Amino acid sequence: MSTEPRTVTLTTIDRGNVTIPCPPWCSGHAHHDPETEYADIIHSGSDTILTFRYTTLLTANLVQSPHASEDATPGLGGRTPGVSVYPLGKTLDPVGLYELAAALDTYADHIRDLADQLDTLLAGGDQ
Repeated sequence: MSTEPRTVTLTTIDRGNVTIPCPPWCSGHAHHDPETEYADIIHSGSDTILTFRYTTLLTANLVQSPHASEDATPGLGGRTPGVSVYPLGKTLDPVGLYELAAALDTYADHIRDLADQLDTLLAGGDQ
């Protein structure tokens, strides 16, 4: 097995062809736009998708823009890896991800409460 880092050559609008290393979790650059600036190159990991009855509710994946400006907010689409969450439209750091997971847990509890209420109504109670 090779110990050489995996690299990719991409075309950019401002620097032409550039060869950059890819982190091990990067799933490739199949959707790279050659009109992208060097600073906007994004590494993306595999999608984690929450679907229910053939509808995508949430998609999340690791992302990193290793050549972003140094003042880019860490974990929010900058040099530090984060997790992009769609349709939220945000890149979250670990704290934000735990907050999202807690919100989803709370939401799931509310959905269960509604299921209990509906079950009671359908059984003829509390009408």
